[in-house]
Amino acid sequence: MTGPVLPGATIGVMGGGQLGRMFTIAARRMGYRIHVFTPEENSPTGQVADFVTIAAYADENAIRRFARSVHVLTFEFENIPVETIEWCAREIDVHPAGAVLHIAQHRLREKTFLRDSGFPVAPFRPVNSAGELAAALEQIERPSILKTAAWGYDGKGQQSISARVDIEEIWDARSGDNLVLEQAIDFACEVSAIVARDSDGNMRTFPIAENIHKNHILDITIVPARIATSLEKRAAELAESIAEKLELVGILAVEMFVEKSGELLVNELAPRPHNSGHWSIEGCATSQFEQHLRAVCGLPLGSVELLKPSAMSNLLGDVWQSGEPNWAAALAEPNVHLHLYGKTEARPRRKMGHLTAVADTCEAAAKHVQRARDSLASAESAN
Repeated sequence: MTGPVLPGATIGVMGGGQLGRMFTIAARRMGYRIHVFTPEENSPTGQVADFVTIAAYADENAIRRFARSVHVLTFEFENIPVETIEWCAREIDVHPAGAVLHIAQHRLREKTFLRDSGFPVAPFRPVNSAGELAAALEQIERPSILKTAAWGYDGKGQQSISARVDIEEIWDARSGDNLVLEQAIDFACEVSAIVARDSDGNMRTFPIAENIHKNHILDITIVPARIATSLEKRAAELAESIAEKLELVGILAVEMFVEKSGELLVNELAPRPHNSGHWSIEGCATSQFEQHLRAVCGLPLGSVELLKPSAMSNLLGDVWQSGEPNWAAALAEPNVHLHLYGKTEARPRRKMGHLTAVADTCEAAAKHVQRARDSLASAESAN
């Protein structure tokens, strides 16, 4: 990229999910056009984009035509085939770089990169056979978690292993052959740091978020995190160091465990806008989506000042199990905002939208957003 990509240009987005949708809304507000590439008909991003190419990620001709139609290209999720990324990079600037996505889309590569770079991670071992699993369990303290090395998210492809297990039974129930055994961490809380970095190395880190999971899926995010100021600073510095090591251009979410001792362990990396950053649309001077746009287009990074304490709650397909949710009841809660992703089929555990709330304290924001979500199931639901 020889200079900034200015408003009026066309930004390419690889992937059609909700992250691309919210990125597109931010970009169009700033005067950009969006061309999305996705295998899906009627995708969340495609519904709001200027142009849509619907084709398979393995379709090289379609990929190259798409890449040639845009001024810069980015991704809304990292699980894109490596070959697809390479085809794009031969035609146009890609941010973040394919090497970053290659690391983040594979748990073993990701953890090996972090460990070898000196960043703190939980003990882990690669596992490709029942014998390797037995050997790894001799080295890793229990309880531990057996995870797929690739394509796993929201708890998919994970098995918890306690003190007494039948190795063959665990192996027979595995979700794949390329696995990672990790020590389970008895943590005090989980946090995430979202950092933006531009091509000149300038960085801005959003306020640290506290994340509460339910059944392996993010349930509630609270900002600022209820941790010591010194720990917030360390979390931000750790995220910035990882972004620098990756030579990132764009947004990086770094999920971390806060151990009861006060130490931080990096759990996962996501080189794109992240579920735990959705609060920033209402709660921050610059949303994570606008910040990602600024970074990949070579524009000055925006302020990450916290406007008000905030909270976000995910809306999964389970919310629809008794019919159409009572949106009016939820929006009667003070300072609550609704975001729906345009998905037509509500399935259990599927992310359909989210609610955010702002308040004078993070505790009050969390109460508002939880009450709003609870009210969705009230008897007066509109049908």
